[in-house]
Amino acid sequence: MSRPDPVHKRPLSKGRRIAAELSLAVGGFGIGTGEFAIMGLLPDIAVDLDLTAPEVGHLISAYALGVVIGAPLIAVVASQLPRRLLLIILMALFAAGNLASALAPSYGSVMIFRFLSGMPHGAYFGVAALVAASMVEPARRGQAVGRVLLGLTVAVLVGNPLAVWLGQVSSWRAAFAAVSAIGLLTAILLRNTLPDAPASRLNSPMRELSALRIEQVWLTLGIGAIGFGGLFSVVSYIVPTLTQVSGVSPAWVPFAMSFLGMGMIVGNIVGGWLADKALMPAIGLLLVWNVAMLAIFPVLADHPWAAMTGVFLIGSGVAIGPPLQIRLMDAAPHAQTLAASLNHSAFNMANALGAWLGGLAIAAGYGWTSTAWVGAGLAAGGLLIFGVAVWRLQGNKPK
Repeated sequence: MSRPDPVHKRPLSKGRRIAAELSLAVGGFGIGTGEFAIMGLLPDIAVDLDLTAPEVGHLISAYALGVVIGAPLIAVVASQLPRRLLLIILMALFAAGNLASALAPSYGSVMIFRFLSGMPHGAYFGVAALVAASMVEPARRGQAVGRVLLGLTVAVLVGNPLAVWLGQVSSWRAAFAAVSAIGLLTAILLRNTLPDAPASRLNSPMRELSALRIEQVWLTLGIGAIGFGGLFSVVSYIVPTLTQVSGVSPAWVPFAMSFLGMGMIVGNIVGGWLADKALMPAIGLLLVWNVAMLAIFPVLADHPWAAMTGVFLIGSGVAIGPPLQIRLMDAAPHAQTLAASLNHSAFNMANALGAWLGGLAIAAGYGWTSTAWVGAGLAAGGLLIFGVAVWRLQGNKPK
């Protein structure tokens, strides 16, 4: 099993490692807050810019498109940069994009800046995962990656509500400005806590692009893009499901949504631990878990408290994130930056696919809870791809 190229020559002290992981997680918190807060600020943006709800919704799509395009592009173009420098640049670009979004005078300019804000997203998480994994022994890589990804899940629980509150009491522009400040703070923290080391002389754009020739990379990306879409199928429509099916009062929706954030936090911790215990079995187990939790949600949705428990369980499905991140790093040991960055492109594709298919089920008249059946089907599709990946691995083993 290959591990990431080291970014430092001497082992870090425990305190230095914790500070570095915390700095990386702060960046994830800022990115997650910027990504999710806009969903709660859509009405404010629509009023301020005199837009319709669908038009404002395109701002979310623009950000996601930036993630999908930016992750591979940056990973290849910046392959010869030292990882600490690359992370600092990525957070500076993220901060600039969000500040520009806050100052943008028109819908078209906001659209452009949301796209640009999304471009550093995937590359940041991919490189951050590599750096975190390089600072611990191989048997604890999954937990290190999970701790970095905690920043993203804490953003769902804390950052998103705070940004929406700030946008409501001040303006949506203030919320984006605050996200920009988090990005700038992260760049400073990374400069002061991450070990400095030159990039490997073997790194090159062509070496990174070699990841695209590896079958297991594509199969792992397929698991994420399809299997993880099930969670987004439900989460994209969770508010109307809770209010119209479960009978949750609109005033209690923020409290109900906190269950999603708590589930994600627990999932990240457990997923990292499972990845270190047995990587491939962990991926299969977590896909089965997602299928089961999504399939039982329509039953739980009939009662408010049961529904909130179901939201927690569905949120825990993000546990598959750290194992898939580690799997991509192992599948492309000589092109880890591109492979690791593509993980978040796959997750954003899962977001788009899950929301689209869930919306089709609702539009067809199958009801709000039909999104869970769609989600279970997507998770089962991811499990099928996982089965193909395992079968191909077995077939490629030396006789």
